[in-house]
Amino acid sequence: MIPTQKPADLARLAGVNRTTITGIVQPMIEDQLLVEEDASPSDVKGGKPVRPLYFNPDAPMLGAVLLLPGTIQTCLVALTGEIKAVAKAEFDTHGDTEAFIAVMTETLTATLSQAQQAPFGIGVASAGMIDSDNGTILTVNLAPVLTGLPLVAILQERFSLPVVIDHHPRALLVGDRWFGPGRGQQNFAAVYTGEVLGGAFFIDGKVYRGLAGSGGELGHSVVQIDGALCNCGKHGCWETVAALPWLRKEAARLSFPHPKSVTCARLVKEADEGSKAAEELLDRYTRNVAFGIVNLQQTLSLNSYVLHGDVAGGGMKAAELIRQHVEQLVVKRPGQEISITVNGIGEGHTALRGAAGLVLSSHLKLVI
Repeated sequence: MIPTQKPADLARLAGVNRTTITGIVQPMIEDQLLVEEDASPSDVKGGKPVRPLYFNPDAPMLGAVLLLPGTIQTCLVALTGEIKAVAKAEFDTHGDTEAFIAVMTETLTATLSQAQQAPFGIGVASAGMIDSDNGTILTVNLAPVLTGLPLVAILQERFSLPVVIDHHPRALLVGDRWFGPGRGQQNFAAVYTGEVLGGAFFIDGKVYRGLAGSGGELGHSVVQIDGALCNCGKHGCWETVAALPWLRKEAARLSFPHPKSVTCARLVKEADEGSKAAEELLDRYTRNVAFGIVNLQQTLSLNSYVLHGDVAGGGMKAAELIRQHVEQLVVKRPGQEISITVNGIGEGHTALRGAAGLVLSSHLKLVI
């Protein structure tokens, strides 16, 4: 259970007034998501007694799905962030749509069947380009079987529960905001690297989605004119120089042993053990990641960036190298302090908690 909070403290933490926070928490009390403790004396002399709030441990849980190319992960998430009933499965990325739906249904059923009462709904964090308004996966270059799939409608029909879907990096951002380095911040970005590259923005206290959830396709912002061909068909995308395919191609060119298993974490380890080749490749990789962050900083001046995926596996050493490169490349402004950090919770749990946060905010009609 999370510590109890007084309404005045919640208002202060959220940066809103008491009237606004009352409008937020009252529906949660009515839905039995929050429980009021017995009244206690006010901290202010002559003030009204206050009734601290805490999450109801007996409230329904939230279903969460993390959908990445080739893998499905499902779980139940308590309002406190506790994760239970995890189930995992693999699917054929180039296979039959009905076969994928069958695997998804079976995996999610295994999780939801362990809930003591019907969950509030199901939140889905999916790879690819997502139309969050219409609940459709538009395209997934690495998993064509998902392209054009109206997943929200499919899951609602099968489970008779509210379903919300959003871009995987955006779910990471929500997880950061509620449970990680983004707590209490008004502006920050989540940046994910792996087989692909993506990101999401939290601007002036709100998640930025863009038209139909199209904002955040950071991997396909151009950082190298006439650069390498990307999976999207364009040349010079950030993803072509700052994701695992580039890193492993370079490792092979430089005759690293087992180049297909090279990761940021491995480079950090080998660099710490004295490998100059690993140190140099790590420096180039982190500089390539920094290029895109510099563009974000110049455009939005968010100042705070949370790393996920492969580059986060390099820990604070990789984060510090990226920060140094950003500082060297960005046009400095007075008072500007740039923070680059990693979410130590783990990408999978952060995305699942973020997916649960998406469905909870939809249920409560909260703007996050």
